Amino acid sequence: MTRNALTCGGCAVSAVGAGTALTLWGTSSRTRRHLGQGFENEGMDLGAAVTELPFVFLAGALLPALAWAAAAWLLTRGRRRSADLDR
Repeated sequence: MTRNALTCGGCAVSAVGAGTALTLWGTSSRTRRHLGQGFENEGMDLGAAVTELPFVFLAGALLPALAWAAAAWLLTRGRRRSADLDR
């Protein structure tokens, strides 16, 4: 694999992970309760959304990207060793 393909794959995995994390966070019963899905908006707490949303987005983007980077490193490590031995 070329470096451009690895980079593009990492970005794609990161974008999908961030979207998935945001979707799961937004559809959870806890989030719906904090964002006003209760009776007559009782218990609406936008502070929960403001504090949790950035962390959910970052975790959803960074964890898949780190897993992709680790897998790419493990896959290319064997090729580098065999190339160094051939010299």
